Amino acid sequence: MKKSLITLLVASASFSALAAVSPFQEKVIKTMKMEHRKEADTKRDRNRRPHQALEFFGLKEDMKVIEFAPGNGWYTKILAPLLKDKGELHLAYRDEWLKGMDKLLALEPMNNAKKLPIELSWNNQERQYQLGKLDFAMNDADMLLNIREYHNFDAKDKAKLNKATFDALKPGGLYVIVDHSRRHMAPETHELRRREDAVDVILEVQAAGFILEKSSDMFYRPDDALTFEVGRKTVTGNTDRFTLVFRKPK
Repeated sequence: MKKSLITLLVASASFSALAAVSPFQEKVIKTMKMEHRKEADTKRDRNRRPHQALEFFGLKEDMKVIEFAPGNGWYTKILAPLLKDKGELHLAYRDEWLKGMDKLLALEPMNNAKKLPIELSWNNQERQYQLGKLDFAMNDADMLLNIREYHNFDAKDKAKLNKATFDALKPGGLYVIVDHSRRHMAPETHELRRREDAVDVILEVQAAGFILEKSSDMFYRPDDALTFEVGRKTVTGNTDRFTLVFRKPK
């Protein structure tokens, strides 16, 4: 009897978990299983939980989306298939770095993604990106995603990025920022250079005209002391991250 009860409880819990997955999340999970995603991509799924994150961001399959500084394309591999039929994905990156994604973008699930070259360089001495003139060449985007890249800019370029994002989005458009957490009011040091104070980010983005719509603790990590560089073995892959969704006023 006891064994039967345990079996029933486990089955009920499994059913509840399954029922909690939305139709949109099911589509993301299906995309996550596509062959173009390699083992290095899937190893990060548990930590990054894209099916939950993208739904929280407010992503819809018919949106016009700018992915800012896509890096090696981890999110691109999910976004491009999702937006392929009804939406648009624009990859905003330096032209030569976009060329490095040609092989990936030639794959059938990826081949509707559009390159959006911008003036962007890397200052190795300062360990930061530097923006030139920034224009996303549109004013009707539904969403701009800035995933773990906001920390890579100084105050001047952050203001430039936030303004260009505001100009690129249509009224009501969404600006999503996810980044590694820094303790509030902690000084900026070399050790903390890839962390951001969420309060500072909110104030900076609001100064560009945005309204903070919502935030999430989905990437809260209680065992990240917020004191170490995010690449250190003690925290890499398990950093505490804040998630902020801003809206351009209508």
